[in-house]
Amino acid sequence: MRFPITDKKRYIERYPIAARCVDGRLPLVGVEMDESSGSSGTPFNWVRGRLELDEVHRQLSQFAKYQFREPVVTINAFSMGAWSTGINTAKALQRNGLVKSPGPDLDRIIETLRLLGPGYPYVITGYPPFLREIIEHGAAQGLDWRAFRLYGIVGGEGMSESLRDRLLTTFVAVWSAYGASDLDIGVAAETPMTVWLRRNAAANPELRRQLFGDDPRLPMVFQYNPLDYMVERVDGEVVITVSRLCMLSPRIRYNIHDSGGGHSYTDVVNVCRDFGLDPSSVESPYGRPAFRLPVLFVHGRSDATISYMGANIYPEDVEQALFADSARSDQLGAFCLELRDIGQGASRPCVHVEVKNATIDAETLRAVLRESVVRRLKLNSRDFRNAVTENPTAAEILIELHRPGEGPFAENSQRIKRRYIVSSG
Repeated sequence: MRFPITDKKRYIERYPIAARCVDGRLPLVGVEMDESSGSSGTPFNWVRGRLELDEVHRQLSQFAKYQFREPVVTINAFSMGAWSTGINTAKALQRNGLVKSPGPDLDRIIETLRLLGPGYPYVITGYPPFLREIIEHGAAQGLDWRAFRLYGIVGGEGMSESLRDRLLTTFVAVWSAYGASDLDIGVAAETPMTVWLRRNAAANPELRRQLFGDDPRLPMVFQYNPLDYMVERVDGEVVITVSRLCMLSPRIRYNIHDSGGGHSYTDVVNVCRDFGLDPSSVESPYGRPAFRLPVLFVHGRSDATISYMGANIYPEDVEQALFADSARSDQLGAFCLELRDIGQGASRPCVHVEVKNATIDAETLRAVLRESVVRRLKLNSRDFRNAVTENPTAAEILIELHRPGEGPFAENSQRIKRRYIVSSG
């Protein structure tokens, strides 16, 4: 294909907003301007016209109807304001029932649940770690979660299967959606088949390799509508063209630098058949037919790593290690990674972890977490495993514990998304 790949550096930063709109003109009527979260360092602004917003809202609403069928009460815990996800989730799910948008305010969310009571089915939307915080805050406030029927829709970042398992102790189901402010709001979504596929890939390394390549991270897995999006894989990254003609600011061969790729539904079925698995047998909600749509898999941002002893350490692997023990995970909050200079030209990965229980024995917890992280990295990363074999001191990963909201987590309450890689100092 002769059309060049576009991204923030080569396209967005090079041309003003109006120049990137159809006919080189920025209309003012019916147009929404969104701002990205700035999790990569710099927030950017994006414009969407009335027709494309209506299409996005309709598709998000249809996805919710497929998963939940009945009218629901939506508690929208995405950040509200100039960010695309929160306000558009609210507008879309108004088509499916009553919506309240308290944003990520734990007290207001619990107050809303108490006010309306357990007589309604609820959908709670938000970033994956925040749904876990809602469960814990409600329990601390004496809310009987067993009386409520809850569903979750999450987005904005990946979700480990251990986190999903934790959420499923309270939620009937939790589904993740894939989108980006600079691309499109609802590109793809999890379905029962993709969750089943991801869990099988997690349990079978060879299946994971054949489906998703040699990247050690377990990707998020979604399905998408090929009439709306063309997905390419270029140098290990996902390149997407939004095919809808209603786009005010077209996205053609746009690369947000997510590692991943795609497969046709037929290719997925053929790979699974070699392992004695049948994706078509997965039950869909309410007996509805499964989507025979192509699959999009996303490992995460291609630069979201720290490099250590020739190995790339990914936040996804560290998250799996920290929260593998459900009893321990209730004591932990956010985490982030840092490559720390320890002097004499040496460096060590440092895992910063929030600890909610002030009475816990810090030394014991540090030792347990270090062992869990090292074990996980040795299992998932051949380069890290080789480094430890050649030099056992490579396993001396640092663990730093912090009270909630302190240290590198001091700004979390003001951030839209969590930051998982931090710089020394």
